[in-house]
Amino acid sequence: MTSPRDKQVLKEIRRGSGPDDETRWQQRKSSLTREAILEAAIECLVSCGYIGLTTSEVTKRAGISRGAMHHHYANKMELVAALVDYVLYRRMQHFLKEYPQLRLDDTDRTLKHATELYWRILQRREFMAYLELAMAARTDPELERVLIPATRRFDAIWTREMAEAFPQWGERVHQMILASDFAQAAHLGLLFNAAIIGEERQRAVRDLIVRMVDTVYGDAAD
Repeated sequence: MTSPRDKQVLKEIRRGSGPDDETRWQQRKSSLTREAILEAAIECLVSCGYIGLTTSEVTKRAGISRGAMHHHYANKMELVAALVDYVLYRRMQHFLKEYPQLRLDDTDRTLKHATELYWRILQRREFMAYLELAMAARTDPELERVLIPATRRFDAIWTREMAEAFPQWGERVHQMILASDFAQAAHLGLLFNAAIIGEERQRAVRDLIVRMVDTVYGDAAD
């Protein structure tokens, strides 16, 4: 069950009509069709990359007619703009669902579980889709104009929700952001190199990330 506060957070991520309004998103046929299209677009991104993301391919994967696709998204960029919001929405949705499990009295365990949670989130198809969009935006100005503002909005909301989720940082928001940025950057590098370095070195790096986050927390507490 999504709490009223979580619904409001998700509404900030995805503005206008969409899954923030559960009645419209889940019950109306047109909204369900949009969700099917966007889920198919995620599948297309993950399996084919941004270059393979076409309205015809998404139409086929969603199992809908071309007319239905064009009714909701007239062209690829309309689809991509909706997809960016949808991907970020799903990422935040997973976080809001899972972070309450981290409210532990033991700060060391909480920080460890938080970094483990972030690593799990990176394994999800929504993040893989986001990576494909981010990489493509490097050489696609039109995509960049859509992606960057949405991602910055997501980052601001994410930071605010991190402070809410982990109150032990108190007023040390700057240090919390530093620890979060470090963990994200390190995990992203690990994600790109996971297949190369193997499981044992992966675990060692993840343990090191936890220790570094704990060090930042300890330094901030001094």
